[in-house]
Amino acid sequence: MHGTVDADGGNGYHQCCDRHHDRANQAGTEPGHEQAGPHHFPANVGHCVPRPHCLLQGEMRPKFTTEIFMYTFLSGILGPVLLQYTLFVGLDYTTATFAATFSNMLPVVTFLISLAFRFESLEVRSKSGSAKISGTLISLGGAMMLTFYKGSALTHNTTSSMAPAASSSGGHRDAARWVLGSVSMLANVVGFALWLLLQRKFTKKYPAVYSATAFMSLFSFVQSGALTLSIQRSSIAVWALKGTIEIVTVVYCGVVASGVGYLLLTYCVEKRGPVFTAAFSPLSQIFVAGIDLSILHEPLYLGSVLGSVLVILGLYLVLWGKREEAANKDVASAKPVQAEVEQQAEKV
Repeated sequence: MHGTVDADGGNGYHQCCDRHHDRANQAGTEPGHEQAGPHHFPANVGHCVPRPHCLLQGEMRPKFTTEIFMYTFLSGILGPVLLQYTLFVGLDYTTATFAATFSNMLPVVTFLISLAFRFESLEVRSKSGSAKISGTLISLGGAMMLTFYKGSALTHNTTSSMAPAASSSGGHRDAARWVLGSVSMLANVVGFALWLLLQRKFTKKYPAVYSATAFMSLFSFVQSGALTLSIQRSSIAVWALKGTIEIVTVVYCGVVASGVGYLLLTYCVEKRGPVFTAAFSPLSQIFVAGIDLSILHEPLYLGSVLGSVLVILGLYLVLWGKREEAANKDVASAKPVQAEVEQQAEKV
């Protein structure tokens, strides 16, 4: 039970950190600016975050074999390198609203890939299976409402029926750039889902979560540096951080996203699985509404309230379905033991 509460809190805290990370990226990114250079710095900053915890694990760390090396190498590529780069490209070539819509597809994509690779079992006629399916769809609907529908303002007198369409701010973009941005965001979501599934196997092979995250951050720093060199061979200017905003953005994203964020994600995947972890991703939209209302003093809209209710309801159904599924497995595994005890009692 304690592990469940820790995983729930870790998931929620990560979504809050993740949305702050996206906002910081938008603040420190200029449209059309090449992002291959600076995006490798957060991985290096994040590498330092799990270091103190690694020292506490000491001899608990398993042997670093060739298999573990491959898992760490792939985790670095699918995690910080692919996710951050595709996010930058997606934000630059499309719009923030469009990118947020794709990000909300993570629970559905993770669920479908888990079913395809048999990481997740699904009995449609059972209560747990129906709850997981309906919860995922309801949560997705709530996330879409948060993205596209505003409704009347609850804290101001202004009214607005719909959020700006994705094409309103990006209608003048070239069609090829828009397609590239769409493909980039699709790769971001699919890569994130695959990374969650990979972490499930990785944590079973190498249960030292803090060390695994530190090694992954180190690998991703080297990999993203190689990516930058391959893209920007003739210019070293992309490696320079220009201004206070970029420096603060890199440090913040390194500590929050690459350090604390990936550490929490790995921990939650180890405790509760990839589908459970991905189910919390729509909560980030709720955190955005809270930030906008309390810090940026923007109006609270009806769509934000209704969408938040749907997201929470869908998340509750998914969590309930996972708990029922785990309880059924415990009962099924306990039956043979109980039968054996009864047989022994009859013999006596």
